[in-house]
Amino acid sequence: MNYRLGMWVVAAVTMVGVSGCATKNWVHTQTAPVIQHTDELDAKTAANNDKIHDVDARAQAGISHAQGAADTATQNAQSASKSATDATTAANDAVHRADSLDSVVKGLDNYKQVSDVSVTFHFDKSVLTANDKAQLDSFAATLGAQKSYILEVTGGTDSAGPAQYNYDLSQRRADAVVQYLAAKYNIAPHRFYLIGIGKDQYVASNSTPEGRKENRRVRVQLLSNLAGDQQTAGTQAPGTGL
Repeated sequence: MNYRLGMWVVAAVTMVGVSGCATKNWVHTQTAPVIQHTDELDAKTAANNDKIHDVDARAQAGISHAQGAADTATQNAQSASKSATDATTAANDAVHRADSLDSVVKGLDNYKQVSDVSVTFHFDKSVLTANDKAQLDSFAATLGAQKSYILEVTGGTDSAGPAQYNYDLSQRRADAVVQYLAAKYNIAPHRFYLIGIGKDQYVASNSTPEGRKENRRVRVQLLSNLAGDQQTAGTQAPGTGL
């Protein structure tokens, strides 16, 4: 009797153990796919977040690049507009200076050209050469016989380069001639009238090297008051001194 009871207890314990193992295996079998699926979702979410951050970074970079390009374009447009305005102003100034010679010199109609000289310059230069100085020396030798005169000094350039730059260059060339004559021959400042015309007025075609060289010039015209009127508007009478 006792032997049979023991066998029943052993059988019951064995069945409980087997049932417990089966339950654990079933739970593991059921939850493993869920855990795996959750892990896959986490990986996909992380990958999507990375893609979103990458797209956002590229979008921000594109916006910054576009904004930079727009700002640069605006600055270039403003610079071009300013250059055009400066060139127009310089051109108008040159015209006004040429037209105003009549208001500076009283009785300009009485002044007639007696002689003139032209000197040329190397490309983009405003320095007088030895040959230029020799020509100016020959021209200045005739000034002593004049009692009432003015010197109209007109600087020019060829067609290369921006308009504003050429106006400035033509003015520097005219200044170089005036400084040379004034310093060497003690010519009074009120006798000079400078005009920088840039590339506005050609004396030769700019399609050839020779023509462009001729346009890179300064022309000095000796205008003498043949009627003997030695008064200038608001200045010293041109008949005194050189």
